[in-house]
Amino acid sequence: MIDDNVKILKSDYLPFLEEIKSKIKSARIQAFRKANKELILLYWDIGERIVEKQEQLGWGRGIVEKLSNDLKKEFPTQTGYSAQNLWYMRQFYLTYKDFPNLQQLVGEIPWGQNLVIMSRVKDYKEKEFYIRKTSEYGWTRNVLIHQIEAGAHLEIDAKKMHNFPQVLPEHLAEQADKALKDSYILDFLNISKPLQERKLENKLIVRLKEFIAELGLGFCFIGSQYKIKLNDKEYFIDLLFFHRKLRSLVAIELKVGAFKPEYAGKMNFYLNLLDDFVRMPDENPSIGIIICKDRNRFDVEYALKRINAPIGVSGYKMTQKLPPNLQKELPTVEELMEGLKDIDE
Repeated sequence: MIDDNVKILKSDYLPFLEEIKSKIKSARIQAFRKANKELILLYWDIGERIVEKQEQLGWGRGIVEKLSNDLKKEFPTQTGYSAQNLWYMRQFYLTYKDFPNLQQLVGEIPWGQNLVIMSRVKDYKEKEFYIRKTSEYGWTRNVLIHQIEAGAHLEIDAKKMHNFPQVLPEHLAEQADKALKDSYILDFLNISKPLQERKLENKLIVRLKEFIAELGLGFCFIGSQYKIKLNDKEYFIDLLFFHRKLRSLVAIELKVGAFKPEYAGKMNFYLNLLDDFVRMPDENPSIGIIICKDRNRFDVEYALKRINAPIGVSGYKMTQKLPPNLQKELPTVEELMEGLKDIDE
């Protein structure tokens, strides 16, 4: 007689397990978001009331210290009511009170990330950019600091180099443009001197989680040196991903020097192979991204001019602005939950 466990494993149990796990994680994230909004609203209200009382009654700085001591006595098991954090709440209210659109957004991200943006970003358009991106991508504080230091907001105005509008349907071309960055920040590799392409690729594989975080939301890793065999010949794609929103395979070729026109022809060849031998019937055309150290817009434009496959050409930077131990990582559910912890002394 077949053991019950064997029966279960031979059935559809594993997909069922994944479905339940996904539902649990989704519920936990939703619970976190709801609790986070309530926490941010509470901090906003406390900051507003402190400002009102100081203006109405002429209370000085001492009120914050007294309020902190009394709150900590009343709620000894709760953190977040230090004098420093109460001053943050006051500043939080003063920073956004005249910007209703931002008041709605700040509740979408944890308190720690709000403090980073409030203290490090002065321009309100830039504040909005980092709040939205933190909410969209789930940036941890370290990732957020990294993006601010690297000037990620400048990406908005960069004219990206690709041929997407010419070779893809309009809706897909727009999504592909959003998925492509003009330049990728590879500080997390801690590289201080030029590397050969294979060594650069190997370092990216070792730090794959950080690289996926830099690529952006939706990228799922398939393999490195992905092999396609054709007529007894073997061809290898540096990095192959699948983009969930685009529903497209994404081939990435790494070049440590300047862009050369022949790179476009090679990528076009790879994309044809992927579409004919790897792509599933319900998937969109494969997309290529060539990441190189330098690019000339004229060279890129003419290299892509009569190529029918969608190809983008991006640069990469290693600014070395951050300490070597700074790590960017995709947030787990546990790290999202960690965002609920308040800042204390």
